[in-house]
Amino acid sequence: MKHLNKLFVVMLMLAGFSSQAQDSNNPWAFSFGANAVDTRVSAASKLEDQFSQYFNAKDNWNILPSVSYFSVSKYVGDNFSFGVTGSANKITKYVLPRVGTDGYPVVNPGDLNYFAVDGVINYSLMNLIKSKKIEPSVHIGGGYTWLGEDKHAGTINGGLGLTYWFTETVGLSLRSTYKYSFEDVREDMPAHMQHFAGLIFKFGGSDRDGDGIYDRDDACPDNAGPKANKGCPDTDGDTVLDKDDACPEVAGLVQFQGCPDTDGDGIADKDDACPEVKGLANFGGCPDTDGDGTQDKNDKCPEVKGPKENAGCPWPDSDKDGVLDKDDKCPDVAGTVANNGCPEVTDEVVKKLNDYAKTILFDTAKASFQQQTFPVLQSIAAILKEYPTAVFSIEGHTDSDGKDETNQKLSEDRAAAVKNYLIENGIAASRLSSVGYGETKPIDSNKTKAGKANNRRVEVKLVK
Repeated sequence: MKHLNKLFVVMLMLAGFSSQAQDSNNPWAFSFGANAVDTRVSAASKLEDQFSQYFNAKDNWNILPSVSYFSVSKYVGDNFSFGVTGSANKITKYVLPRVGTDGYPVVNPGDLNYFAVDGVINYSLMNLIKSKKIEPSVHIGGGYTWLGEDKHAGTINGGLGLTYWFTETVGLSLRSTYKYSFEDVREDMPAHMQHFAGLIFKFGGSDRDGDGIYDRDDACPDNAGPKANKGCPDTDGDTVLDKDDACPEVAGLVQFQGCPDTDGDGIADKDDACPEVKGLANFGGCPDTDGDGTQDKNDKCPEVKGPKENAGCPWPDSDKDGVLDKDDKCPDVAGTVANNGCPEVTDEVVKKLNDYAKTILFDTAKASFQQQTFPVLQSIAAILKEYPTAVFSIEGHTDSDGKDETNQKLSEDRAAAVKNYLIENGIAASRLSSVGYGETKPIDSNKTKAGKANNRRVEVKLVK
């Protein structure tokens, strides 16, 4: 149990560092002074009697006439600071429990050396009472105390503090801590009070621009400025702070973020595309002679209305089909509005294509063309070029002679051969696809020679 108590004390020490209070501007603090140790609190058995002689320094307090404690701490936010304190003393007054109704005897245990290291978590009440000089606080923590040559024990601590700040960074610190010992026998390490009085110095505040305003409170920490402007400069003296001034070197108007408006058109010069010529706000301060929404300086046709997308000029319609070139997918060939300016593929055109397709001849059982077929293919390509946006599917078919698998592959290869020829002759690959159906879609009887000839065919289908 004794070792567990020591472990608990170590954990408390690691959790915090000192009871001195800091702030976000000066997060670190260093304190030194004198301390007093009073053992009477554990000599009394009743709670009301333990603190009845709290201020009896003459009879009960052990005080070294020199600097006897040092403390360093850091503010971490929300009124909390953590720190560590080291202290030394000499115990010449040891209060014993009283016998009967007699007083509490005070003896000298042999000028015992006293050393302590304590970690403390402190909470400042300064903001609560809204004071800038007086800072009350409460603290808890843990530590380890050595008494004499062979007595040492962990303690759990709690107490109150009061600091009076002479300046923003220098103060007088007073605090009183109750240190409860984990030892079962009082003689091994009595619970006791330890009082501290000393000077405290806050430091760590940053003022990079040297204007006397801490960076945390300085709206412009890297540029010196007066306190009235929260540390920000106003170089041009136009009452607009440089950090908010879009033109910090030139005096201007507040409504223009400190920038001038030379032509008086209501647009600050820095935003005015024509700062020397009065214009309209919706045109960036520039004129628009033809009123088409494009400023004259950007308008290639400043005297004629036109859309902004065409630099202020009207859109052309090269093929005169009623579809502007910008929307016309076939700007050089007259078409219909419904087909985005391109000519539409009629049923008659599709029939013409298939009339040609019926005359395509392949070598027997192959996907290679017979010589007389090439003019036919050229005619098909010429027609497809007249409709540059139309998409077509090339379909291959066979008769029923031979195996199904062989016929299927032959139909696919022949359809692909036609497609590839057309692509090689100027038709975009994205406009063509090919498919083979083998003998599955006959258009005539496969029982006659003429019927079979009709079934061996290529068809051109319009993909809609």
